[in-house]
Amino acid sequence: MTDILKQFSKTRRGVMLILGGPSGTGKSSVVKKMLEQDKNISWSVSVTTRKPREGEQDGVDYYFVSDEQYDKYRNEDAFYEYVDSEYGSRYGTLRSEVDEFINVGRDVIFDMDQDGLRQMKAKAPYDVVSIFLLPPSIKELRKRLENRKTDSQEIIDKRMSLAVERLKYWADYDYVVVSLDLDQTVETVRQILSAERMKRQRQTGLFKFTDELNQEAKNG
Repeated sequence: MTDILKQFSKTRRGVMLILGGPSGTGKSSVVKKMLEQDKNISWSVSVTTRKPREGEQDGVDYYFVSDEQYDKYRNEDAFYEYVDSEYGSRYGTLRSEVDEFINVGRDVIFDMDQDGLRQMKAKAPYDVVSIFLLPPSIKELRKRLENRKTDSQEIIDKRMSLAVERLKYWADYDYVVVSLDLDQTVETVRQILSAERMKRQRQTGLFKFTDELNQEAKNG
């Protein structure tokens, strides 16, 4: 029984945790904090056809591939999700990259829009858990974008227009969190993940454990 308990506590299928929401709601900051605070969460390295920027490393920031290699991945259905544009850089999330983690009980976190979420849910409906981050107000959202001091007013206006458009998709997500404060938001996301880790379908060790309990009951 002791061996079974040890195995049961370690055996779990990982979660594909997808964060969505408009720019300015703190998605990137939440992802960074989650990765820092929980060593059982990994970041999936995506494929891209664009050239590396200064300081970027292949296999760390992205897998930098040719258009031919990208097409091969796509034709082989090797992506969980992808953005396939003929006019710019293309991106994709490799199944093998994600499955390597979740099959051994590690969770994978993503910063992804509704198109990526739709593709992921279609291919892995029982593994995906999605959280949409809402701003406390539109006024606060604009303030956060302006406080970054990285974009022109024109870019900020475009981001605000896109943000309003993205707000329409909040109901596509499993959970919705109003991002008032970074630490509070991270804690809420951690609580959601903790509960999802305990879902019956992810506790793959349950079958062996309950079989052992039944056998023990029969033997008196």
